[in-house]
Amino acid sequence: MKRRVLGGQPVAEKKKKQQQEEKKEEEKMLLKTPQKLLKTGHYIELGSYQHWPVLIPQRIRLYTYEQIPLFLKENPFITGGYRAHLPSKLCLRSIFMLTNETVNIWSHLLGFLLFFSLGVNDVSSVLPASGANREDYVIYVIGLFCFQVCMLCSVGYHLFSCHRSETTCRRWLSLDYAGISVGILGCYVPGIFYAFYCNAFWRQVYLLTVLSLILAVFCTQVHPHYLSNEWRGIRTTIFCCVAGISVIPACHWVWLNGGLATDVVQLFLPRVLVMYLIAGAAFLFYVTKVPERYFPGQLNYLGASHQVWHILVVVMFYWWHQTAVHIMHFRHSRSCPSSSS
Repeated sequence: MKRRVLGGQPVAEKKKKQQQEEKKEEEKMLLKTPQKLLKTGHYIELGSYQHWPVLIPQRIRLYTYEQIPLFLKENPFITGGYRAHLPSKLCLRSIFMLTNETVNIWSHLLGFLLFFSLGVNDVSSVLPASGANREDYVIYVIGLFCFQVCMLCSVGYHLFSCHRSETTCRRWLSLDYAGISVGILGCYVPGIFYAFYCNAFWRQVYLLTVLSLILAVFCTQVHPHYLSNEWRGIRTTIFCCVAGISVIPACHWVWLNGGLATDVVQLFLPRVLVMYLIAGAAFLFYVTKVPERYFPGQLNYLGASHQVWHILVVVMFYWWHQTAVHIMHFRHSRSCPSSSS
């Protein structure tokens, strides 16, 4: 009796053997690939593509949310326009193309140029015309330098977040969070210095307290789980506490100046409240992912919540810088009470 081949075990064995031969052929083809081409190419895995790795020439292409690596998947409502798997050179080159990070990059790059120009203008014109002393120069340089560092760290992360190395992406993300802390410090330093301009003791207490908080945040970032998705809520809570604790010196400043009815409080408290409103609005956009949450896929390139967050941060820093200029003029135009310590 003849043995049937179709539908039996020999067919499965033949199929398995054929698959093994195809795999060996692919490995041979990969080994035959010129080393020069291997060095100038990079490997990616596209969705459910059967054969991996796939050699792709070094060029910039955009991916969907489903195609990007897991560590880049933060906002499912942004469905396309992603860069991924790029070497450093192409990460830099991507600054001149339209992606879902273009607005994030350029908003803070232009913000850096804004605060750099403000620094030059302050040192060369505003401060000399105001009769500023050495302390004023130091305070303004620190504040604007912190804003510039915050802007550049943000630009670096959004520019290199598409790097093919996950380790490199994580390092830039860590720098971005560090930049946020430095930016918060840049708000505290001039605010506390001029709010407690006539109270040296409390000025030193609050400046040291804020500096200690920022250093504590830096130490927390060393924790291996700090950048993980599981710690996303903890990261948000930490920054909310560092920023929200500013309510304490603000209330103390109102009390030391005689309450809400005094001239200095009525002059500058509204500006402080506006700063809080801008910061609160920026935080709400950042956390809620509105408006792309209600229009998934339609705001991939323009109008997303993170872009709004970036613009509001620049507006907030600029507003606080102008507030510091006003309060400096006020302090220099009036002498401190003799009872101030």
